[in-house]
Amino acid sequence: AAEKGEAGEYFQASLRMMGYGMLVALALSTLLLMGVPLFGKADMLGLISLTIIFAVFGTFNTAQSMIHNAARQRKIVALHGSLDAWLRVAFAAGLLAWLGNSAKMVVVAYIFSLILVLFSQAFFIRRLIPPKEVGSKKSKLWATQIWQYSKPFVYFNAFTWVQASADRWALDTYATSHEVGLYAVLLQLGFTPIGMIAGLMTTLIAPILFQQSGDTTDASRNSTVHKQAWQITAIAVASTLLACIFAHLLHEWIFRLLVATEYRTVSYLLPWMILAGGLFAAGQLLSLKLMSDLNTQALVWPKIITSLVGVALSFTGAYFAGLNGVVFAAVAFSVVQLLWLGWLSFHPIAQNKGYS
Repeated sequence: AAEKGEAGEYFQASLRMMGYGMLVALALSTLLLMGVPLFGKADMLGLISLTIIFAVFGTFNTAQSMIHNAARQRKIVALHGSLDAWLRVAFAAGLLAWLGNSAKMVVVAYIFSLILVLFSQAFFIRRLIPPKEVGSKKSKLWATQIWQYSKPFVYFNAFTWVQASADRWALDTYATSHEVGLYAVLLQLGFTPIGMIAGLMTTLIAPILFQQSGDTTDASRNSTVHKQAWQITAIAVASTLLACIFAHLLHEWIFRLLVATEYRTVSYLLPWMILAGGLFAAGQLLSLKLMSDLNTQALVWPKIITSLVGVALSFTGAYFAGLNGVVFAAVAFSVVQLLWLGWLSFHPIAQNKGYS
């Protein structure tokens, strides 16, 4: 849009699409709230309602952050990311001290933080919008292109959400809540840090790849992006293997330093959880390459099928081997997804002519 001098039309289309998305989210949320009492969880209606509000504000906040990132305003992205993190801690500590310990108070604190960051980001967003009049016809065209690009995410995100939650559901079904807690610690120390690093890399790399790809009609530009994406993925895999080696040597020391005594019995699984997180992150970087090709449609079946495989592996692993089985299921899922996305990046079906 910026290259074509149509940033104003893009912003108008984006706001319209976000509005549609919010209406859909609210409609689904209403159905969810109506169904909660049927499962005997009426006491959780307040917490779930607050979580929905948090999710809606969070989505708008994320969208604005991505726009700033696309505009190469990384200082603003970093500022608001840090601001949100510190405000959440400050508001949560204040509300918990004032009104008592409650999960609701934590979510309320997060909502307050998001609202402040949301308005701050909106102030900087307005500086990106051209002052000229916006043409409604081109705005509708951009809205159509945004929907074409985004539609595959609507298809596969429900499956990826189930897969992301299946490990804990499986442990809760076939093991004990204690093992769910042990697994949560492994996630926090092994999987989550890798995800944060991958997120930082994506924030840095994504606008570069998208700008170099342009409308994806230039073969030389596409070739450069393809090469860079694979170099980045190779670095991610190599870094993951190196982290696994260090975790294998230092897992007992790490757990002694960071977690309570009752969780230290599973420290030997930390390298495997890091491997699962690192390979999953590498797969996400390859997904970014397909996104920069404007070929999100190619992600639909790999995401859906690997998510279903991941769910099956989690429940099978929990049934036969408890916590160990779920951890190795996470590794297997990450390997399958990485291999499929790697094959797809080389296969001719992954090539796309773009939207223009």
